[in-house]
Amino acid sequence: MIKNKAIFLDRDGVLNREIGNYVTRVEDFEVLNHVPFLLKKLKDAGYLLIVITNQGGIAKDLYTHDDLKKNHQILINKLSEMDVLFTDIFYCPHHPEIGKCLCRKPESIMLEKAIAKHHIDIEQSYMIGDTDRDIQAALAVGVKSFKIDSNADWGSVVDSILK
Repeated sequence: MIKNKAIFLDRDGVLNREIGNYVTRVEDFEVLNHVPFLLKKLKDAGYLLIVITNQGGIAKDLYTHDDLKKNHQILINKLSEMDVLFTDIFYCPHHPEIGKCLCRKPESIMLEKAIAKHHIDIEQSYMIGDTDRDIQAALAVGVKSFKIDSNADWGSVVDSILK
């Protein structure tokens, strides 16, 4: 079986603006300007694009699954302008203050599910995140990772991956 190469992406601070708190309102969801172009480069190089995100605000009743889907639709619509589609979006709706789960990063279950579902070759795949928990989850499954500053342009990361 042919295995796929993938880019795993955290959401807040990597794909959309990190605002320092939960993005609870659609009007506060802002796709970072550089993201469509960079994802297009990765897609054109044959990478699957998979979002892996903690969304603990759902457990805290700050927003709903439907609210989250609306924000993701904004992201999807913005990327479709560049003919870019996500292969999948995995999210953990839990929060440690509310209860325990096995899917919240730094745990690696979301990555493990994505790897199995999409037949991903971990040797050719990367995680891009802006927190230590993103990097820890990637390390747990053997995926190379890049930690960026929140809201930073990660063009140099893409250049490193594609060289």
